[in-house]
Order: sequence, then structure tokens, then C-alpha cells
Amino acid sequence: MDKNALFVLKLLIVGIVVNTLLTSGLSATENTRVKTAQLPHSKLCNETALLLVMEDCGEQFKNQMMHVDPKNWCNLTHFIWEYYSFSTCTEQEAEVIGCYWPNPQVESYIITIHKHFFSNCTLDHMVLLDPPDPTLTVLVLVPVMLTLAMVALVVWCSKRSDILV
Repeated sequence: MDKNALFVLKLLIVGIVVNTLLTSGLSATENTRVKTAQLPHSKLCNETALLLVMEDCGEQFKNQMMHVDPKNWCNLTHFIWEYYSFSTCTEQEAEVIGCYWPNPQVESYIITIHKHFFSNCTLDHMVLLDPPDPTLTVLVLVPVMLTLAMVALVVWCSKRSDILV
């Protein structure tokens, strides 16, 4: 076998392996920590109890947010743990009661919480900035070079049809 043909074959195999590894890493079906909600089918969602529990989760969140300076309410890095606790509380309590999460009642309560704490977090206008020139150059040149390399590879392989037979 020709040395160049062997190189192309190795390159193809490496490309397939890398593609497989990347796509399997991005696939949620491969994640063993993903759990499916196991709700009892005989138990109906008690919406009144759900709203009471959401109030409890909301009160805990409000108490935790009182420790965060209101100037920092629009910066998620200052209250990410509190918000995570609130979200986890609503999800777990909904599952305990036998309700799906999210559902319309939970969503409306979460929207109420958002309106209370985060209503002033929107900017009047969005400021769009261009990336720095070196970053922009890389973002443009990488796909162009890959395209040219693939075209060159196809042309080279089509001229070398004797190695493909």
C-alpha cells in the first residue's frame, strides 16, 4: 500500500474515533447520572399542597436573598447557590407530592419570584461588541483552512483512484 494512502486511511480512522468520542460526550443518553422522574401513577398531583410547598421554598429563597446585597441581584455569581437551592427545592418537593416538574403552577410561582427579585435586571439596550481581531481571525481562518484541506484531500484522492480500488 502506498505511504500516502496509508496516511489518509489513518487520518480517516482518527477522525472517526475523535468524532465518536466528541458526540458521545455530548449525548445525554450516555450520562449515567441522569435520572428519570419516577412518579407514582396512582398518586394524583395535589395542586394545593404543591402551592404551599412552593411558598416554603420561596420563603427559604427570600431569606437567603436577604443576605445578598440588592445591588448584586442582577449578577448571578453572587446568588447562584441560593438559586440552585430554590430550584432543587421546588423540583424535589413537586416530585414528593406526585406532580411533574416543571408544571404550570411551579412555573407561575418561579415567574413571581423572578419578578420580585430580578425585574430590574434588563438593560435598556444591548451593547454588542466585536471580538478582538486575533480571535476574529482565528474564527474565520479555521473553517476556511479546514474547507480547503478537505477539498485538497478529495481532489488528491480522486486523482489517485488506483489506491481506492
